[in-house]
Amino acid sequence: MPPLLEAMLPEVILAAVACVLLLMGASPRAAMRRAVPWIALIALAVVFVYQLGRGDRNDTLSDAAGTFRVFHLAEYIKMLAAGIGMLFVLLAWPNDREATGNPALNFGTEAGEFFALMLFSIAGVFLVAGANDIILLFLGIELASIPTYIMVSISRPIPAAQEAGVKYFFLGSMAAAVMLFGFSYLYGTTGLIQLHEIGERFRAGAATPLGATSLSSWQTLAVLMLIAGFAFKIAAVPLHFYAGDVYQGAATPVTAFLSFVPKTSGMIALIKLLYVAGGNSWAEPVTVQKLIWILAVLTMSVGNTLGLLQFNIKRVLAYSSIAHSGYMLVGLAALTSAAMPITQDNALQGVLFYLAAYGIMNAGAFGVLMLLPARQQRSWSGAVTPALPATSAETFEDIAGQGRRHPVLGLAMAVCCFSLIGLPLTVGFFGKLYLIKPALDGHLYGLVVIMMINAAVSAAYYLKIVATMFLRPEPEDGASHVEPAIPTSMPIRAAIVLSVFGTLLFGTIVPATQLLINQVTPAAQLEAPTSRGTPTATASR
Repeated sequence: MPPLLEAMLPEVILAAVACVLLLMGASPRAAMRRAVPWIALIALAVVFVYQLGRGDRNDTLSDAAGTFRVFHLAEYIKMLAAGIGMLFVLLAWPNDREATGNPALNFGTEAGEFFALMLFSIAGVFLVAGANDIILLFLGIELASIPTYIMVSISRPIPAAQEAGVKYFFLGSMAAAVMLFGFSYLYGTTGLIQLHEIGERFRAGAATPLGATSLSSWQTLAVLMLIAGFAFKIAAVPLHFYAGDVYQGAATPVTAFLSFVPKTSGMIALIKLLYVAGGNSWAEPVTVQKLIWILAVLTMSVGNTLGLLQFNIKRVLAYSSIAHSGYMLVGLAALTSAAMPITQDNALQGVLFYLAAYGIMNAGAFGVLMLLPARQQRSWSGAVTPALPATSAETFEDIAGQGRRHPVLGLAMAVCCFSLIGLPLTVGFFGKLYLIKPALDGHLYGLVVIMMINAAVSAAYYLKIVATMFLRPEPEDGASHVEPAIPTSMPIRAAIVLSVFGTLLFGTIVPATQLLINQVTPAAQLEAPTSRGTPTATASR
């Protein structure tokens, strides 16, 4: 097999299957639309198994020019994106008579196109993970993002979805322009396009007395512009304003997709940028270190504060997603500020572990919302407004009392919310623990205190969701008798079960937690020849 094809085999598989799904989308037959999610699910499963089998290999796959390099980090991200991607396929599974969607999603006759866009977006994450070239890195980020603009717009036949798609598209275009501005200056100041060579050029430059890389003014501007562009992808402050409207306007399965896939591509791109800016190490310029610290504080605080003020649960989860980006930035702040290699390794391992934890526990919360109905709204004049098409539970009124009516769904939501808070016996607890420990080792005590305060603040709106489901009485508007929106949707129920099972498994069973850590540990090496440290679940407990 040619080296380039072997290195890009997962991307080729997903792209080829996506093209087949586009052709299948031309068929008007409902049977063809029902076959589409099966094909998408099988493609992701094949990639997941392939990446799982490559987990123990130490070789680096690369093309002759070194443009695309697949090492431990890329292997892990491909496995993670494929695994979580299967949950998103299950959440978007069409189960109505014409296979045009489900009560929380309506893509019409475009089933082939919808799932093809999903596979293209996940393939974009793969490209970002393996890119060693600024051109390919930009193409990967955009491949992960552009399909989501379309998915938002076609997910529901209501004006709010189209408005959200337009907002997301124009703001995403602005972020792309900012990224291109940064990439152009990065190339202009070095004359190089390969990330590894740019990092070597920065390493050869003068270093500060503290050991940090010293960049020129134009190089610093390039790095700052790229950080700004990547901040949009992870919904970090101040480029977070789109999140609330887009998450609310999109159909719930698409919102779940947005909360993980673009965020993962942006976070991996940011990690690669920081590695390059440090001269193929984590010896960042002091300006970059301070910027990451400030971004972490603002993103956590603004996300959790705005989350407290929301009445729409999808907006709550949107602002909580911003806060979780802030938590991961705490890990990056520890990564760039720590002087010891073992602390740097633990910090990056914490970020990668948290990406997996967030993807697992967040999918279940959106799945529960999909299985609960949207109640009819009553205006101040007493007029009843019927629920919008392709709309499941979104407001606190919708979920009031549903935990008592459907205790299994209520418990599933409780487990996911407890994990998002970071309570013990959930994977979210270990996720936050592995971010806090390297920050303490790096003497970032103030940042740790702010993170713990923000985690406590987030408990207010997460516990409000649980309390509303179990303690609040159902509204007396005649809608309380409505049964779950999708009583027979086994794929969605399977996604919830897998999410809750993973949340508890990796949070309570130490060998299972250690198994995930064993996948994360080599991914944090980034080809650096330093000794590696491994956090252990046993010690944490």
